[in-house]
Amino acid sequence: MNGENTTLPEDGAAPQVAPEAAAATDTPPVDEKTGPGDGEKAQLDIPLEMPVLPVRDIVVFNYMILPLFVGRDKSVQAVDAALSGNRYILILTQKDEKVDEPGPDDLHVVGTVGMIMRMLKMPDGRLKVLVQGLTRARVTEFTSTDPFHLAKIEVLEERDVKEITLEQEAMMRAAREQSEKILSLRGIATADIMSVLNSVNEPGRLADLIASNLRMRVDEAQKILECEDPIERMHLVNNQLVKEVEVASMQAKIQNMAKEGMDKAQKDFFLREQMKAIRKELGEAEDEDDEMEGLRKSLDKAGMPKEVKKEADKQLKRLTGMHPDSSEASVIRTYLDWMAELPWKKLSRDQLDIKEAKRILDEDHYDLDKVKERILEYLSVRKLNPGMKGPILCFVGPPGVGKTSLGRSIARALKRKFVRMSLGGMRDEAEIRGHRRTYIGSMPGRIVQSIKQAGTRNPVIMLDEIDKVGTDFRGDPSSALLEVLDPEQNFSFSDHYLNVPFDLSKVMFICTANILDTIPAALLDRMEIIRLPGYTEQEKVHIAKRFILPRQVQENGLKKTDMVLSDQVLSQIIRDYTREAGLRNLEREVGSVCRKLARRKAEGEKPPFRITAKALVKLLGQPRHLDEEHEKVLPPGVAVGLAWTPVGGEILHIEVATMPGKGQLHLTGKLGDVMKESAQAALSYARSKARELGLDPDFTEKLDIHVHVPSGATPKDGPSAGVTLVTALISALTNTPVCHDVAMTGEITLRGRVLPVGGVKEKILAAVAAGMTRVIIPKRNEKDLEEIPKELRAKIVVQPVEHMDEIWPLACSRPEPKDAAS
Repeated sequence: MNGENTTLPEDGAAPQVAPEAAAATDTPPVDEKTGPGDGEKAQLDIPLEMPVLPVRDIVVFNYMILPLFVGRDKSVQAVDAALSGNRYILILTQKDEKVDEPGPDDLHVVGTVGMIMRMLKMPDGRLKVLVQGLTRARVTEFTSTDPFHLAKIEVLEERDVKEITLEQEAMMRAAREQSEKILSLRGIATADIMSVLNSVNEPGRLADLIASNLRMRVDEAQKILECEDPIERMHLVNNQLVKEVEVASMQAKIQNMAKEGMDKAQKDFFLREQMKAIRKELGEAEDEDDEMEGLRKSLDKAGMPKEVKKEADKQLKRLTGMHPDSSEASVIRTYLDWMAELPWKKLSRDQLDIKEAKRILDEDHYDLDKVKERILEYLSVRKLNPGMKGPILCFVGPPGVGKTSLGRSIARALKRKFVRMSLGGMRDEAEIRGHRRTYIGSMPGRIVQSIKQAGTRNPVIMLDEIDKVGTDFRGDPSSALLEVLDPEQNFSFSDHYLNVPFDLSKVMFICTANILDTIPAALLDRMEIIRLPGYTEQEKVHIAKRFILPRQVQENGLKKTDMVLSDQVLSQIIRDYTREAGLRNLEREVGSVCRKLARRKAEGEKPPFRITAKALVKLLGQPRHLDEEHEKVLPPGVAVGLAWTPVGGEILHIEVATMPGKGQLHLTGKLGDVMKESAQAALSYARSKARELGLDPDFTEKLDIHVHVPSGATPKDGPSAGVTLVTALISALTNTPVCHDVAMTGEITLRGRVLPVGGVKEKILAAVAAGMTRVIIPKRNEKDLEEIPKELRAKIVVQPVEHMDEIWPLACSRPEPKDAAS
C-alpha cells in the first residue's frame, strides 16, 4: 500500500485502543521498539522541532490512541527518526488525499503532536505504529523536506476555563446525551463509554474525546482541531452531534424497513414452498417443469409467424430462468398465455353460396336492398378471389334503423364469428393499441381482445358509434384506428402489449355512426359509406308484423292467437305515438300493448284480444303527436320547411310577421349562424324582386320584419331552410297564404338560384308522415329520388325547381291533375 491508511476506533465517545493496536502489544518480535505504556502521558518536554508524519484521511485529536499504517519512504524515515530520538512526531493531515508525495504546501499547518507508543514491522515492509495524541501544534517553518519532513512548531496550549457557566454546562450535558443516543442507535453498549464521558468536566477535553470518535469529513474535523477556544470547540462538536443523530436515526429506520421487508419475503417464500409441497402431495398441481413444457407446446401449436415465434421463445427462455414467484415471471407468463391463445392461423370458412347468403339477409332484414347488394358483391368477389382483403364498411343513419343488427346478420350470412365493440366515449388510445408491459395491470387493446374472443383471425368486428370517439390527454383513439382500418397497413398491426405484428387484413370491419361530421377526414377516407336513412310508414308496418310483433308477443308470455292487431292500428301507433326514422320507439309501444294484454290474460280474461283504434287510446293513452300541419289553411307569413336531424327528417314551420318600423330584422327561435345568413339573403332577394311582387321598393324603411321558428328551445342551423324563408317572407309582405300541404327545402343565393341540399329521403319521409301532398326540392337533387321507394313516391308529388321564381307560383296554387301524375 502506497501511503497511510488509518484504522478508526469504534464509534463512541471515549478514546480507546483499536483492536489492531491491541494485537500489536501482544508478544512483539525481536525488532519491535517499545515506548511508554499504553495511555501513559510522556513527562518529557515537547521539543520545538520534530519529524512530520503526513496522513491522508484522518485528523488526530488530543488523547486519541489509534494505529497507523506507514508505507511511504519519507514517512518510514520520519518514524525511524522519532523512534531514534524522543518518540515525538507531528501528525499533519493532507489537504488533498490523492497526493502521493505531499510537500509543505499540501499539508495543513495545524496538527497534533503524537507519541509513538508501539511499532511493528509488517511482512510487506510497511510499519504499523500505535500513536497517542498529546497536544495541538502549529507549524512555524519547515526546516527540511529530505529525507523526511522536519518542522519547527508552536505548541497551542489548552486555554483554561475558570468557571463553567450554566450555558456551558447545558452544552456539555447535551453533548453527552447526543453521544449516548448515537451509541444506542448504532447498537453499541453505552455504560462504560458514558462513565468516561461523565467523568470529564473540562469542555475542551470533552470536545476532543467526542470529536475523535465522530464520523466527520476531514475538513470538518480539521476545523474543530484548529479551534483553540474550548467553548467554541464544544459548540462545533454539538453541531456535528445533532447532524450525526439525524443520520443515525435515518439509517436505523432504513435498516428496520429493510429487515421487515426481508423477513416478510422470507416468510412468503417459506409459505409458498409449503403450499407447493401440499398441492403436490394432494396431486392438485402440476410440477413446474410440466407447466413450462405445457406452455412450450401451446406456443408451438399456436402457428405463429417466424418472427413472432422467435420473440415468444425468447420470453419463454427468460421465464425458465426466473423464480416462479417473482413479479416479472407472472408478467411474462401472462404475456405468453396471450400469445398462445391468439388465433394466429385459425380461419373460419366463409359461406360462399350467394343464394343462401341472400336468403339469410332477407330473412333477418326487410328492405335495405343497397346494403344487401353490397354484401353479396363482397361474397361474389371473395368466391372468385379468396386472397382479397376485408372491406371497411360504415353504416350511417339515425338510431334504431338496424345498423348493429345488420352487422350480426352479415356475420351469420358469412358464417363468421361476430364481435361487437362499442367506441362511444372512448378517450384512451391504449384502448385500441393496448398498454405496454412495463405498466402495472397492462393488457392488450380491445382489437386484440376481440380477436381472441372470436377465436378466429377473420371475424366480423362491429365498431359501434365510431362518431362518438373522444380525445383527451391520454391520446386520440381515432388516430389509432387509422392503422386498424387501413387495408394497406393492418396486415402488420402492432399492439403495444404484444409488441409483435398481427395480421388484421382478413377481418371484416363494420362501423356504425349517426352522423359523419364528427369523424376525422383521414379516418372517414378509409371507410366505404353506406347510408341507412330510415323507414317509411309502410315499411315500418311490414317490419312490425314480421319481426317486432312476434318478438314482443313471445317475450311477454303471449301466443300468436292471443291478440288481433290490424295494419291500420299499427299505422296509427306509428303516426300518433312514434315520430322517428328508426324502430325503437315503435318496439317500446308494441311491447307496452303486449304487457297490458298479458296482465289481462293473467287476471283471467280469455283471449283473443282485438285491438281497435278506441282500445289503443285506452292502452297507450292520448296520441303524443298531433299534426297541426293538417290545418286546411295557413295564415299569411307561414311556410312549411323540411329539415334533417341525426334521428331522421322533420318538418319545420317558419313564421314571418311585419309591423310598422324602421327596417329592422329580428330573428328568434335559437337559429344558428348559417340560418341567420339565409334570412339575410332571403330579405335581400325580396328587396331585389319588390317591383315584380307588387311591393313598395322602400318597404324595409317602413316595416320591421320578425322571423321566428317555433320550438325556440331547440337549436336550428343549416342552409336548407333558405327557400322556406323566402316563401314565408314574400307571403307576409304580399299578405298571400301558402298552401297548407306543400313543404319545401333548398339553399338559395342572392340571385335566387336554388342549390342542392342533403338528406332528401329523410325529408320526404317526414313530409309524408306529416300529411304533405307536395314537396319542392332543388333540381339537382332529382338523382336522390332513386333511393325513395315507389310506394312512397306514389303518396306525394315531388316538384324540382332551379330558381326561386319557380317556387312562389307553386307554393300558392293547387297543382293541376297532370302535375300530380308526374
